[in-house]
Amino acid sequence: LTSFLLLITHLVLGEGARRLHVSAAFNAKAKVAMSRFEPGTSISYEKLHENIDIVRKRLNRPLTLSEKIVYGHLDDPVGQDIARGHTYLRLRPDRVAMQDATAQMAMLQFISSGLPKVAVPSTIHCDHLIEAQIGGVEDLKRAKEVNQEVYNFLATAGAKYGVGFWKPGSGIIHQIILENYAYPGVLLIGTDSHTPNGGGLGSICIGVGGADAVDVMAGIPWELKCPNVIGVKLTGSLSGWTSPKDVILKVAGILTVKGGTGAIVEYHGPGVDSISCTGMATICNMGAEIGATTSVFPYNHRMKTYLNKTGRADIAALADEHKDDLVPDKGCKYDQVIEINLSELKPHINGPFTPDLAHPVSEIGAVAEKNGWPLEVKVGLIGSCTNSSYEDMGRAASLAKQALDKGLKCKAAFTVTPGSEQIRATIERDGFSKILRDVGGVVLANACGPCIGQWDRKDVKKGEKNTIVTSYNRNFTSRNDANPATHAFVTSPEIVTALAIAGTLKFDPETDYLTAANGEKFKLEPPNGDELPARDFDPGQDTYQHPPAESGSVMVDVSPTSTRLQLLEPFDKWNGKDLEDLQVLIKVKGKCTTDHISAAGPWLKFRGHLDNISNNMLIGAINIENDAVNKIKNRLTGEYGGVPDVARHYKANGLSWVVVGDDNYGEGSSREHAALEPRHLGGRVILVKSFARIHETNLKKQGMLPLTFADPTDYDKIRPDDKISITGLATFAPGKPLKGVVKHGDGSQDIITLNHTFNENQVEWFHAGSALNRMKELQ
Repeated sequence: LTSFLLLITHLVLGEGARRLHVSAAFNAKAKVAMSRFEPGTSISYEKLHENIDIVRKRLNRPLTLSEKIVYGHLDDPVGQDIARGHTYLRLRPDRVAMQDATAQMAMLQFISSGLPKVAVPSTIHCDHLIEAQIGGVEDLKRAKEVNQEVYNFLATAGAKYGVGFWKPGSGIIHQIILENYAYPGVLLIGTDSHTPNGGGLGSICIGVGGADAVDVMAGIPWELKCPNVIGVKLTGSLSGWTSPKDVILKVAGILTVKGGTGAIVEYHGPGVDSISCTGMATICNMGAEIGATTSVFPYNHRMKTYLNKTGRADIAALADEHKDDLVPDKGCKYDQVIEINLSELKPHINGPFTPDLAHPVSEIGAVAEKNGWPLEVKVGLIGSCTNSSYEDMGRAASLAKQALDKGLKCKAAFTVTPGSEQIRATIERDGFSKILRDVGGVVLANACGPCIGQWDRKDVKKGEKNTIVTSYNRNFTSRNDANPATHAFVTSPEIVTALAIAGTLKFDPETDYLTAANGEKFKLEPPNGDELPARDFDPGQDTYQHPPAESGSVMVDVSPTSTRLQLLEPFDKWNGKDLEDLQVLIKVKGKCTTDHISAAGPWLKFRGHLDNISNNMLIGAINIENDAVNKIKNRLTGEYGGVPDVARHYKANGLSWVVVGDDNYGEGSSREHAALEPRHLGGRVILVKSFARIHETNLKKQGMLPLTFADPTDYDKIRPDDKISITGLATFAPGKPLKGVVKHGDGSQDIITLNHTFNENQVEWFHAGSALNRMKELQ
């Protein structure tokens, strides 16, 4: 096989069914090309090995798996400086994936670049804009009508610039990637924070902002700060009620929401083999909640089985031949090691309001009572990009069947989100969907839905205190239903199903009994389900649009009167001067995620229109001055107003501004709108105790200055009515701190030291006004 170039192309065979077709062409070096072959190059395992060999000899030490894959994609493996946690790597990713909410801005930026075609295989996936309301069929139909303008833009832009287009109804981006594009050793970037899902197939898949995607699509080396590597050694084996989800729930409890920042989490050890490929993907997916750059598992027989079952046996055979490059070297060193005995691990449930507040399921009822959290489970929701595999659905269905056999249905409302059209069709064929519907469930569209706030929830009023349990990954305040009083807990699909049947948090399925319709007491048997379907997957409907070979006649229309799409205007360049007298727009108190900075839910419809979506900027952040949300004082008028309104007023009056924030500012989703909006509305600096990785990079890309207090206690010196000058910009350089002159209303001042993580290229982004501006300068 090492003598062949494997081109796996996509054909549509009879009645719209999807099938993979393998063709082979002679080549001296075996390469893997993906199942839908867009323009661009495929990865060569020989090239990967060559780079790894160069770096291993240079560093003179064994390499972790993540180092092998990352360093194996270096643009210059001979000359690249490599120091974990310090140097910036210039990498050549193999492909790009974008979901529809982020793809709008990414494609608008690519159009602004003036380039004719993407340089690497790239895809768009329509999964974010479908609101859960009634059920899958009805919701999908409504979404196609409501979002027709956006879908048409994405489809034509994809066709024009050589990007594959997965239509609405295809499924969630990360499940589609796992089924079609991820493979051991690939380096993929995606404009969604849960892109690391692909690590379950031995891939390094990293969530980024749209501007990063534009760099890769433009053929420019992509920069990543050289990650540290956290090792998680797994021993024992999973059994009973314990699931792969419990591994990451436990890790999140250990590392917290920022413990993985700047690091790749690499799982290893004998316990790995007890986890299915899709289970490993679940663990990697939710690694985004600990701030990790990505997560990865070593190649093993579970991945090989999954590749074979999804039509990629030839890739599995190649991976077998190159397995030494797809597992960590013996004796490799990790920056931190966590050990988990899977045989001793208990089912967990995390929350509310943060995904790192971990509790054993056996204790959550007592903890909830102590804290005054509602015990009644109003809704149980399974699925999402984290837990929507065939195995997940089968295990949930096995519990639902037990309840039905005893004459029970769910006491809570219950929703089911299939991860892809292939999963939906297969669980429908194999009877799981019927069981889940019979127990009281509603099968939603193959889309993100309530996980990202696309949920037209009607059973509670806004402000009404209630509890929901989900198999999702993220549970920040107002995340799922825009209700700040909803206590959302994250757990496995199995535990969600059990709690939905019982209707209360005070239920431990390992020890507690249910009452059957006839009055009999019974316990649920531990869930069971096949890792993969005994029969092949049913591909369902064909939902993929391949970019045409000739696209000269394709027109991409953006109406100047559209409320949903807006062509971009370049941001202004740096004027060569220090930033004087920046008004503090808001001093943010406590946790400030990208959901607080740029809310999703109903705002998703404006993701392609920068001016309109900027009306949600920081409307969820807490103002330290009054503990209020979206209520700040306009220092020019003395009146209080919404954050975007005050920012617009400052901009109109030529007053630039700064946001002051707390720790891990910008955690959560990869959405670059959280960086674009402040830039658009006249912001110049975001000054915080610490940043989440993706958000800090996104701010740099848009010409903003993300700065951190050298002394975190300096946060306390900033008053809400202060003005701050940033000095030292004439000699702005990597590793050289800047100064902040904090001017108080009483005439006094504080001089504080401000750190940054800019490298030389990123300083040029600031000078040019944005990374996109700099790209144009270099053309």
